[in-house]
Amino acid sequence: MNEPKNPVRILVDADACPVKAEIYRVAERYGVSVIIVANDYIAVPPNPLFSRIVVSDGFDAADDWIAERAGPGDIVVTADVPLASRGVKAGATVIGPNGKPFSEAAIGMALATRNLMTDLRAAGQITSGPRPFSAKDRSSFLSALDLAINKLRRAGHA
Repeated sequence: MNEPKNPVRILVDADACPVKAEIYRVAERYGVSVIIVANDYIAVPPNPLFSRIVVSDGFDAADDWIAERAGPGDIVVTADVPLASRGVKAGATVIGPNGKPFSEAAIGMALATRNLMTDLRAAGQITSGPRPFSAKDRSSFLSALDLAINKLRRAGHA
């Protein structure tokens, strides 16, 4: 008999995540566990599928916690490009809050763009921040999360 591999779980880089409510709704529908990781206390709905990890205030502490535990069968939700890179390398499915999936093929370009923008800001160049989060972003995220869960389930993750 084909035993399921590790169960699907969602690891959330939660400090600035604008789609936590959507993650909870989708996770409840599919019976998928969610681990909210943050540097400070974040309220989590009372549901045995949902848990909260509060890490130290250390630089990248939440990212490190997620990256050290992410692997095949996991979905990592983050806007942080270096964490996304670490998640992809660990075999996790990584999705930005705007629904954009991070892939092995695209992560190099995303890191290069992030580093260029960091360098331009450090040099005093005026750069705009990210565009405001929109209803379209929220809808794209919901579609991407649904697709990721179904793909992992078809691959044998419970």
